[in-house]
Amino acid sequence: MGSLQYSTNATRITPPFCGLSKQGQRLLTSIATSTAAKDHHHRLLRKFVKSSSKHVALNTLSHLLSPPTTASAAVAGGPHLSSLVLPLYLMITEEASWFSWNAKLVADVIAAMYKQHKFSDAERLMDEAIAKIGSQNTRDLCTFYCYLIDSTAKHQLKQEVLSCITLLRELIIASSSSIHVQKRAYDSMVAGLCEIGMPREAEDLMRGMMIDTGLKKLKPSSFMYRSLVYAYGRLGLFEDVKRNVDEMGGELDTVCSNMVLSALGAYNDLPEMVSRLKRMKVSKVPFSVRTYNSVLNSCPTIMSMLEVPERIPLSIGELMEKLGSDEANVVKELIDPSSSLTMMDGVIEWKGNEMKLDLHGLHLSSSFVIFLQWIEELRQRWVRGREMGEPEVVVPVEITVVCGLGKNSVIRGVSPVKGLLKEMIIRMKCPLKIDRKNIGCFVTKGKVFRDWLFATH
Repeated sequence: MGSLQYSTNATRITPPFCGLSKQGQRLLTSIATSTAAKDHHHRLLRKFVKSSSKHVALNTLSHLLSPPTTASAAVAGGPHLSSLVLPLYLMITEEASWFSWNAKLVADVIAAMYKQHKFSDAERLMDEAIAKIGSQNTRDLCTFYCYLIDSTAKHQLKQEVLSCITLLRELIIASSSSIHVQKRAYDSMVAGLCEIGMPREAEDLMRGMMIDTGLKKLKPSSFMYRSLVYAYGRLGLFEDVKRNVDEMGGELDTVCSNMVLSALGAYNDLPEMVSRLKRMKVSKVPFSVRTYNSVLNSCPTIMSMLEVPERIPLSIGELMEKLGSDEANVVKELIDPSSSLTMMDGVIEWKGNEMKLDLHGLHLSSSFVIFLQWIEELRQRWVRGREMGEPEVVVPVEITVVCGLGKNSVIRGVSPVKGLLKEMIIRMKCPLKIDRKNIGCFVTKGKVFRDWLFATH
């Protein structure tokens, strides 16, 4: 068996949302609404596996392996479908010709079995995995334990995480593993402890790893520090957050800064959030989609506005008037036109004569502010440029605003961003219209949009 591939990117801190395919949604809806016996459900699963592509089958299994709040989302009012995980996995392994054994997938299934208190199934799968890898294959066994720590931590299975960490520590201490293998093992152990709310134990483990391994070259990684920063932040331990950020020194980057912002947002510390945004600017750390999402989701007034789109402000100026000082300061730092770190360049794309505003990945609050910011910047560029007698700025032939079809929304096919923009566009009397060729976009002619900006100035 070839060596398993693993990277610290696989050690997730936040579980992902797995968008469900149409075929998978039909299957789960059929089972959820059926009163038939389990045998009938298993026949449906077997038929599904035989008739589905690799992508569709694994997509459905991954959806079921997600935390219950997302795994149940595809079937409104349906029962929790996690009991389908093991039969679907076994049918895929036994009947799908395309299937090849995957350590990450089996680790996810084992964690799901522990979550469902099916301990004998979990232990059986774990024994089979270890036998398949081989007890002497330290590198791949280490990788498997890393995946297992990640998967059990995602489900907040504290005892199982601690047990896996014990096994992994014993493995790397007893073996002569390479620095690379030992580093990724400690990355995973630290991240796992942080995920289950034990950052102090994680930090102790991080600081003791050189003693454990006897390798002075094995030093704390930026990944470990990021995990600690996020975990301490979630617990409101901001002195520990600042201490670890300071220890990172030159490692401060967008990812770490976003973790700090998320932590501050969880405790509604908006003044400190403003200070953090200022520090990012001074350090020339660029803003990202997650920067906007973390910051704006923490603004209670904006979030309450989004609940009543019929009354939502239609300009940056109007928005600022309705915000308290703390929230207004946060928004000012984000959209500061004098800063080169704003995210506008990242969401605006020029393709030939077309200008595209792409809102993919942006949460509702971020899409709202970015849309207003985009209109404001175009207005200043075109309208004020004309008033100042400057040479006319190039106007695109077509303008497109991409908001998506809602494939990854809580309710599949219903895009909250599209719904919000539609309401705003109608109230603004903006010329953007839903694209007939792609209903996940709004389109208009560039000159028509420019003339609208002139008329509404």
